[in-house]
Amino acid sequence: MNDLAKHIMTSSTSPQALDFNTPALQRKRRLRALKDRLAHWYVSVGGLAVLGAITLIFFYLAYVVLPIFGGAELTARPAQQPAWLAGQAEPLLLAVEEQNQVAMRLDRAGQVQFFDLKSGEALSRLAVPLPEGARIASLGEDQPGSRTLILGLSNGQALVLQHNYKVSYPDNVKTIVPQLDYPFGREPLTLDAQGRALDHVALNVNGSTLMLAAATGSELHVRSLSREENLFTGEVTLDEQRLALPQIGEPVQALVIDPRHLWLYVINGRATADVFDLRKQALNGRYKLAGDAETRVTAVSPLLGGISLMIGNSTGGIAQWFMVRDADGKAELTRIREFQLGDSPVTQILPEERRKGFVALDAAGTLGVFHSTAHRTLLSEPVAEGAALAALSPRASRVLVESEGRLQRFVLDNPHPEVSWSALWSKVWYESYDEPKYVWQSTSANTDFEPKLSLAPLAFGTLKAAFYAMLLAAPLAICAAIYTAYFMAPTLRRKVKPVIELMEALPTVILGFFAGLFLAPYVEGHLPGIFSLLLLTPVGIVLAAWGWSRLPESIRLRVPDGWEAALLIPVILALGAFSLSISGHLENWFFGGDMRLWLSNDLGIPFDQRNALVVGLAMGFAVIPNIYSIAEDAVFSVPKSLTYGSLALGATPWQTLTRVVILTASPGIFSALMIGLGRAVGETMIVLMATGNTPIMEANIFEGLRTLAANVAVEMPESEVGGTHYRVLFLAALVLLMFTFVMNTAAEVIRTRLRKKYASL
Repeated sequence: MNDLAKHIMTSSTSPQALDFNTPALQRKRRLRALKDRLAHWYVSVGGLAVLGAITLIFFYLAYVVLPIFGGAELTARPAQQPAWLAGQAEPLLLAVEEQNQVAMRLDRAGQVQFFDLKSGEALSRLAVPLPEGARIASLGEDQPGSRTLILGLSNGQALVLQHNYKVSYPDNVKTIVPQLDYPFGREPLTLDAQGRALDHVALNVNGSTLMLAAATGSELHVRSLSREENLFTGEVTLDEQRLALPQIGEPVQALVIDPRHLWLYVINGRATADVFDLRKQALNGRYKLAGDAETRVTAVSPLLGGISLMIGNSTGGIAQWFMVRDADGKAELTRIREFQLGDSPVTQILPEERRKGFVALDAAGTLGVFHSTAHRTLLSEPVAEGAALAALSPRASRVLVESEGRLQRFVLDNPHPEVSWSALWSKVWYESYDEPKYVWQSTSANTDFEPKLSLAPLAFGTLKAAFYAMLLAAPLAICAAIYTAYFMAPTLRRKVKPVIELMEALPTVILGFFAGLFLAPYVEGHLPGIFSLLLLTPVGIVLAAWGWSRLPESIRLRVPDGWEAALLIPVILALGAFSLSISGHLENWFFGGDMRLWLSNDLGIPFDQRNALVVGLAMGFAVIPNIYSIAEDAVFSVPKSLTYGSLALGATPWQTLTRVVILTASPGIFSALMIGLGRAVGETMIVLMATGNTPIMEANIFEGLRTLAANVAVEMPESEVGGTHYRVLFLAALVLLMFTFVMNTAAEVIRTRLRKKYASL
């Protein structure tokens, strides 16, 4: 033994001993270390780059979205005290033209002064052709943006005029020439035959029809004039009709005419409103506008479109009212929402000409900026020390205030008033709707359109599409993965798994095209067959398995283990053919020949051809490969030692599957479901082409839907960059990102807990 040890020691020190520190080996070790460091940094930088890219996407979306939640900003310009303003009569009206260059001032003496808005320099002065001895007793305006006025005179007459601005470019210099027009003639129209002063007047022009209303005390005078112009001579003729309305017996505070000439709103001094039906020439109803007897109505103005009335009171409150039909179909004036400007009486309400917003001024000189649909107060700021008269430019970017003989100019920055948390996620009572609803309708051909930007139906549609897709895909994919990995023969598995995974490469646009053009009409025409297929398939498979188990063992042993699933192929094909072939007979026997009409008429369930059922079938087919591939790998990766150990202890294959294999593979199966759900939530083309894109909140499987992703794809190309619509679409994308982030975080937490729980198996 000592000789052997001596020999080994001698051999280790001999010249033939291996040298592990040669230059070649040193270079190889240095090269390997360099590769390890490069791989480490490459993976680290790649992972950090992915995290950085996702973070940058999040912050960019937030950067685009955040401005829509900002308020309005009012910037004062130097006050003006032009020389022409000295000694002028009390102002009745201030107005600013479209380009924010020319302003107009009308006083009680009937003098109209046009002046430069920026410098205050006088441009022209025109006198309204008042009859001799008559004075202006009242003033009324048409709908926002019309620039049409009516002057109620002290002799019972009324004069209709317009202030217009002609734009020309002499010598390539933009020139705006203001002028007064009289579309219904320069002669005043007689409304009160007794010659009494018109305390309050209102008008509305609808096409060639002019509707006039006036009040002398508590007596109403309503006229309808139709204007006809001879195309050859240019002669204008007026056809006048008097409307006989019931007298109200109360002093009138304000008059407003509905632009469709359906209603006349008469606001009286007792804070009540009498609504007259102009077609029936009858009183529709009397409505109380204030909650207590001390409150008085101090300002009334219609919003853009004339459907809503904004009514300000003596306590600084402003309420929005419009006509709503009740369950019996009767239209009633209804309070929709309220705003609060301050504690002083509201003296003036100025509606915007392009949006459903408005500006209000109170007796203390406080200016408020509001938006009706969003139920949002964007600004409240003092602009004068007392009573004042204000004007809002057509683009709602300038405010002109006259107070104490001075003109004050303000720049109003209010780019996104339509958005609020309630407008995005809560029910909103829109104009002409019978009740508050969730509605997405971002654009319309009508300039009086009220934007409806509720994301609730889009989020609901996203979850609805994902739910029906997962309802089909999850059971099929998970069960197929378990059977393929645990029961199927290896040879057959090597053929089936690549084929199913190859389905993932099928473009979703092809699936959407197929679903929209073929599957949707086919499902509509074979509804009983589709539902009988869903019911008969599991029953048929169970019966086939039971029949197979009852066959002689000599026959069953001819099929190799793991190949039994191939025998179900003809069974499923036969069940499908049978179910679809009896579809017409089922319709005739049970549904009167048409299941769609039976659903709609007998059960009251609406049916759209492109509906959630079609989306569930098409998108479920698209999601199955993702879930199947990950779940199958998870089940197949369960160590065989666990399976063999369980079987060796006497457990059956089914017990081993349910109590060992599935529990061990549960983190992977759960990850597969979450990835499939994320794929379903973010799917665009299938839901875009197979749903009809109807943004409604209905769980009905036979109705369509619209998802957040599809909405962004459809409307982003037509949105104005930087506009409210554009930013709300980015908000939809941010909601999708946040949903995915929360869902993946929750999935990772649950997966980690499952792995820790079943790691000891």
